[in-house]
Amino acid sequence: MIKTVKFREGKIRYSDSGKGRAVVFLHGFLEDMEMWKYYVSHLPKKIRCISIDLPGHGKSDNFGYVHSMQLMAESVRAVLKQEGIRKVILVGHSMGGYTALAFAETYPDMIKGVSLYFSTASADSKEKKQNRNRAIKLVEQNKSSFVRNSIPLLFSDKNRTKYAKTINTLVKRANKIGVQSIIAALGGMRDRADNEIVLKFAPFPFHYVIGDLDPVLPAKKLIHQSSIPQNCKTVVLKNTGHMGWIENKRASYLAVKDFIQSIY
Repeated sequence: MIKTVKFREGKIRYSDSGKGRAVVFLHGFLEDMEMWKYYVSHLPKKIRCISIDLPGHGKSDNFGYVHSMQLMAESVRAVLKQEGIRKVILVGHSMGGYTALAFAETYPDMIKGVSLYFSTASADSKEKKQNRNRAIKLVEQNKSSFVRNSIPLLFSDKNRTKYAKTINTLVKRANKIGVQSIIAALGGMRDRADNEIVLKFAPFPFHYVIGDLDPVLPAKKLIHQSSIPQNCKTVVLKNTGHMGWIENKRASYLAVKDFIQSIY
């Protein structure tokens, strides 16, 4: 079922299916809640699956010049409040993982577990921040060109050709996102805080799904980071870039499913 919730001066769209304990799926940059369809349709119906269009993405509204990770976390809180949900597992792809960590920092008592799905708790490096600023200028000049060139770079080298048709579809979907929404997300990711302290002191379990060929977040760094939480399960997928939900569909789904079932 597709629903909306009022948030600030606009709305957030989300899907809600299944009954029972809740799992919230959070997409990445230039994506939307549709990326989780396979997961939602295959998980047991006793699991309640909520997928959210984060601010500025999909059919959710834009809320200003910068969408901080905290603002995105508050949009998730608005959905949970409307549904009367008190405890959740959060699964976040890339930017969705940043949002999950911001939520976990503010509302730790609402968390049953967090799956960082091709994501990191680290803040942007100085170089990465500079790249975000360059990206913002590129979007201002030619959004379509930025989108067309950015999405293939999320895949491992050999998978760019293999999934060329899928990449074209992703580009078309991403081009529906407005210029200001893309800029707002880039600014929010650039400015986000380092959340490794959340990993260290969290009273709930963590889960890392890592691509061994991830061109965005190097596997070696993520594997090291995954040793910080006291309770963490790490899955490294072979021949997989940043887009495991496409590049290694079944294995990445099973990794998430196993984590969910280990808690519920």
